[in-house]
Amino acid sequence: MRSRRKRRKQPLLKLLLEGTTALVASANFALVLFDLTYVAWRDFWLQGNLQLLGIEVSVPLPPVTEFYDTYKGIEPHRDTRNYLNQVDRLESLVASDGLESPSVKAQLEELRDLSVAMVDENPFQIADKSGTLERVKNRMRDHLELESSKQAFRQFWSEDYLSRKGWGQEIQFFNQEVRPLIATNYYRGLGETGDFVDRFWEIDLLFLPFFAIEFLLRIFLIHRRYPSLSIREAALWRWYDLPLFLPFWRWLRILPVAIRLQDSQLINFETIRAQFGRGFVAIFAGELTEAIAVQTINQVQGSVKRGEIARWLLRDRESSEYLDINDTNELQEIIRRLSQLVVYQVLPKIQPDLEELMCYSIDSALSQSPAYNGLQVLPGMETLQSRITQQVVLQLSRSVVALSQNTYDTLAATDPKLLELSERLGTHFGEALWGAVQNQETLQELQGLVVDLLEEVKINYIRQLTQQDFEQILEESQQIARKFES
Repeated sequence: MRSRRKRRKQPLLKLLLEGTTALVASANFALVLFDLTYVAWRDFWLQGNLQLLGIEVSVPLPPVTEFYDTYKGIEPHRDTRNYLNQVDRLESLVASDGLESPSVKAQLEELRDLSVAMVDENPFQIADKSGTLERVKNRMRDHLELESSKQAFRQFWSEDYLSRKGWGQEIQFFNQEVRPLIATNYYRGLGETGDFVDRFWEIDLLFLPFFAIEFLLRIFLIHRRYPSLSIREAALWRWYDLPLFLPFWRWLRILPVAIRLQDSQLINFETIRAQFGRGFVAIFAGELTEAIAVQTINQVQGSVKRGEIARWLLRDRESSEYLDINDTNELQEIIRRLSQLVVYQVLPKIQPDLEELMCYSIDSALSQSPAYNGLQVLPGMETLQSRITQQVVLQLSRSVVALSQNTYDTLAATDPKLLELSERLGTHFGEALWGAVQNQETLQELQGLVVDLLEEVKINYIRQLTQQDFEQILEESQQIARKFES
């Protein structure tokens, strides 16, 4: 009972360990994806605004940027931060002194100068956010209905415009439409290598000891289970775990993460793998099959053009270089079989047509005879001639069919004489046929016809092949495989 319990608990323990390592690796890979996409998605993590089908949706988020900006060397840009600080100072001055106070006029002049400098110097460029500055300029131009962004900023930060349009309304427009765009700008420092500061390795370092211990443990277990393997070979057994230790190309960690999730049975990737395999095979199966078919037909065409097929068919079977695998003359056997088909199946079916042809031929021959034409004047001769012709043709056609069938029936009864005559006829027929085929003009004509036929087969076969649904073919093959498995 104890041994049985051990065997039952062992798979559960293994799944638990595999599940733990899979979850840790998944968490690490999730952080890798977050790090790889953080700079591109920083505006979302900063403000929580998301565009869905042209509609801006605000999502409440924790202060992610306050924590993670330091790992990417990101800090607020001095110029744009100072610009927004001056706007805040203007709001406080208007609230305390009023819009027409001298301090407010001086602050408005300062904002006009800062706005022109922002447009000229483009402090968004270092963060690769020049497009954001263009959006700021477009919104100011559209709001004031002016073509120049500098002129729009100068007019917006003027006492006359703010008094005429209303201070509250205009500052609300700026805070809702312009300030969020300017606030997304940042400065990112450079390291000693000339690249942007990136301290993700500090977070990644928390996982490396776990992966290192697990990797060494797996190597030890593999070496213990298969003593013939060296430590290096055991390490190569788990080669796909190496991306977990690489400080670069961290996106490759998707491979060990997927394998761990599959082994732990937390996620079943078999359906995805099968579908991917089917798609991969469907892509290349058609091209591969076409290439094989075209190559095979081209080789046959080349053999026909070079006369190799003709030499193979017409060569001496008694030659020592010829290898006969079954002591049978296949060509004579094919001719014999075709003769049987002609006698037993073809002649009976074409007998009516044969009789009609013979009747017409006999009537045509008789009509050209002067003696027969002289007898036509006698009463009843025309009707008598038709009856005689039909009777003769009927008896003749039946005799030909019966004679042919009786000959083969007698051969089947092992009549030595008929058998000898039949074999002699077949041999002479084959020799006469091969002699006629060996004629140079005839051989070239036949080779040309065969080459053209193969070319038509190639064209039509490839055209039909490209139209086939390889997905359906793969599905049928999998159904057959499942039947055998069941």
